[in-house]
Amino acid sequence: MSMAGNLRKVGNLRKVGGLRKVARVAQFVRKHSRVDLSHPARSPLGSAVVKCVTYRNGVRQEGGRDLVEEVERVRKSGDGFVWLGLHEPTEQEFAGIADLFDLHPLAVEDAVHAHQRPKVERYDETLFAVFKTVCYVEHAELTATSEVVDTGEIMVFIGKEFVITVRHGRHGSLGPLREELESAPEQLAKGPAAVLHALADHVVDDYLVVTDAVQADIDQVEMDVFSKEGEQADPGRIYQLKRELLELKRAVVPLGRPLQILSTQPMQVVAPEIQAYFRDVDDHLKRVAEQIASFDELLNSILQAHLAQVTVAQNEDMRKITAWAAVIAVPTMVCGLYGMNFDHMPELHWKYGYGLVVGVIVTICFSLYRGFRRNGWL
Repeated sequence: MSMAGNLRKVGNLRKVGGLRKVARVAQFVRKHSRVDLSHPARSPLGSAVVKCVTYRNGVRQEGGRDLVEEVERVRKSGDGFVWLGLHEPTEQEFAGIADLFDLHPLAVEDAVHAHQRPKVERYDETLFAVFKTVCYVEHAELTATSEVVDTGEIMVFIGKEFVITVRHGRHGSLGPLREELESAPEQLAKGPAAVLHALADHVVDDYLVVTDAVQADIDQVEMDVFSKEGEQADPGRIYQLKRELLELKRAVVPLGRPLQILSTQPMQVVAPEIQAYFRDVDDHLKRVAEQIASFDELLNSILQAHLAQVTVAQNEDMRKITAWAAVIAVPTMVCGLYGMNFDHMPELHWKYGYGLVVGVIVTICFSLYRGFRRNGWL
């Protein structure tokens, strides 16, 4: 099909809105040749595009390689939706998509630059949601510098006929989720809101996996602290776990409010039957939040116990030092007394004086040693 035909199609997209938007979309289409969007290295939308698929009645539609053509087809038929997936797009790569789907500039800015809190915002007929993704970082041994939790973000735009997912981070691929949804066409037939629910459920399920893995690390630290040589455990590992737990908390806790909005407040793009599914996701999120709170309290207790062990060990050392100092003080005192240079001292020239003094010193020192040993100081 000629490029002029593509421009006529863009002109027929009334929902894009306004001659200026149509001109920008037309310029976007003219700049790129029409190739397979499913191949990220050859995508006309840039390497950020991961997948572009059309679904009708919950079934994936083959063919239709061009984004503009697929959007026009869905809008004319009023049936199905387009799911466009991107990974860390630039402003230039996202500009044409934002114009084509009439996305709000503030939401576009959040999607491009990332580093957002979990939230849900409504812009006319478009819903914009932000989810924090987490991944457990495997490590052979937990140290004071080990990375335990790695975070990323997924931004989701949903409208009546489209779903746009923007992923940031090294993990959180949505390929398995897409395949899982395609295996359940009856759920996927419920529209873009069903994809949004699946994404939220997928993210929260990952939270559960990460919290279980973090619990194993906490259990290991707890065993080390309460072992026979617990006072020698590295407290840096406890602080590192608390820092990583704080990172996980920042991803999990703020998501509670958006899920409440999705499960209770009426929205055009979220059917009431889908809202019931969001309530289930919210229940799972509360479980994760409770686990994180309990982990934080447990780590505080472990840290306090470790500090108490260190204090007890130091007190034990001080008692030993004090006991030996008391034992050594006896011969020091006696020798210091008889070391004074006076001509007239009691028993100074007595034949048995030396043996008697040594015997008295040994007897007193031995008695002190036994007393300290009996009391657990030595």
